[in-house]
Amino acid sequence: MSIVFLNDSFMPMEEAKISPMDRGFLFGDGIYEVIPAYNGKLVGFGPHIDRMNQGLELIGIDFKWDQDKWREVCNALIEKNEGENLGIYLHVSRGADSKRFHAYPENVPATVFAYAFEIPAANVPDKSKVKGYKVAVTQDMRWQRCNIKSTALLGNVMHFQYGYSQGYNETLLHNANNELTEAGACNAYIVKDGVVITPPLDNQILPGITRLMLLEILRKYSDIKVEERVVTMDEVFDADEVWITSSSKEIAPVVEVAGKKVGNGEIGDVWLAAQALYTEHKYEF
Repeated sequence: MSIVFLNDSFMPMEEAKISPMDRGFLFGDGIYEVIPAYNGKLVGFGPHIDRMNQGLELIGIDFKWDQDKWREVCNALIEKNEGENLGIYLHVSRGADSKRFHAYPENVPATVFAYAFEIPAANVPDKSKVKGYKVAVTQDMRWQRCNIKSTALLGNVMHFQYGYSQGYNETLLHNANNELTEAGACNAYIVKDGVVITPPLDNQILPGITRLMLLEILRKYSDIKVEERVVTMDEVFDADEVWITSSSKEIAPVVEVAGKKVGNGEIGDVWLAAQALYTEHKYEF
């Protein structure tokens, strides 16, 4: 996969050039999205574009393409790049100024970049065929606007690396009150007595698109009870099941937290039911 999109043109990746004065490079001053596509079908396209436009508005970047324009770009990248399972990365930075200065520049065109990359095949609702994740735990030390999907991801990268360097697949984060926030690159959930529980959306948590879709699917198509409330780390360690979600992972079951088995250490029945429903309905968004 080598064809990318940059500022209204498609080109080989090696020909794509962005100014070193671009504020995305200098400040991480931009917004991004990653949209999964399986066999050419985009998952959660509308909510992803809505979140991108909201993020651009929140940080004052005057750029807004409608869904039709973004869909045209995404579909062209799928067509021009080989692969059954693709992630479509969309990136809008404030653009390149003539100097490095913290204040937002005026009359600078945004930089728009997009490319396709391979992602794992979608999960199937089969305990024998899904990966059980093992995660580390640490205090959340990121900034206080985690609800914005900023390209400035150093805090997330460092937290993910904390777990990765110890052989874990992810890192669960908690705030100073020992309350679960999310993970380095995922939203987080516990299951207790058949109830799916996840922290409520606020400035500590990215409003994940898979999260949005999963909760809506569970509420609409099942009798599984869903709660959005504060979750303590004591509850995490006492949970029957723990999950993390992202666009590329879908619903990932966690079997070990900081070296301690989750429940009996096996993938749970509530995950199985939730993944089956998600698989059935994920293209409705």
